[in-house]
Amino acid sequence: MTIPCHARRRFLRHGAAAVATLPAFSLAARARTAPVRELALNHLHTRERIEVVYAVGDSYVPEALGSLDHFLRDHYSGAVGRIDPRLHDLLHAVRQVLGTERPFHVISGYRAPETNAHLKATRGGGVATRSLHMEGRAIDVRIPGVPLEDLRDAALSLQAGGVGYYPREQFVHIDTGRVRRW
Repeated sequence: MTIPCHARRRFLRHGAAAVATLPAFSLAARARTAPVRELALNHLHTRERIEVVYAVGDSYVPEALGSLDHFLRDHYSGAVGRIDPRLHDLLHAVRQVLGTERPFHVISGYRAPETNAHLKATRGGGVATRSLHMEGRAIDVRIPGVPLEDLRDAALSLQAGGVGYYPREQFVHIDTGRVRRW
């Protein structure tokens, strides 16, 4: 069943207040305990795709986490970092809130410190010195067919980390740091 776009937007706009009243067992917590947790990702720079069950019950699947670490590697240098499994849980929960199985399009996952420094020096701002990308705790994504505002609002509604909204660049930054927005 497809939820009409206007109804989904209304839910996402007003849902944050409702989410704040949920007991401690929040949407993000429920996502972590779902029987099977999976992700579908398309990387826009490497043109790779992955669909993987990364957790079953309350246990992560080590081989799947390794595959996701490699998939989300620094696409500039090829360096592979360890991705925070909570980031996968957050992405899984965002898809649940949106009611979609469409894959995320990944713009940036892990960033090596050297890559981050180079981007900061050449992009004229917009790249944090202590970026959570370098810790495997941040990702920049979009979902084709899902309005960027809806993606942002879904991530914000979870109150599980930082959410940056970049409409000109057409992506949303999601991280497992402290709850904040920009």
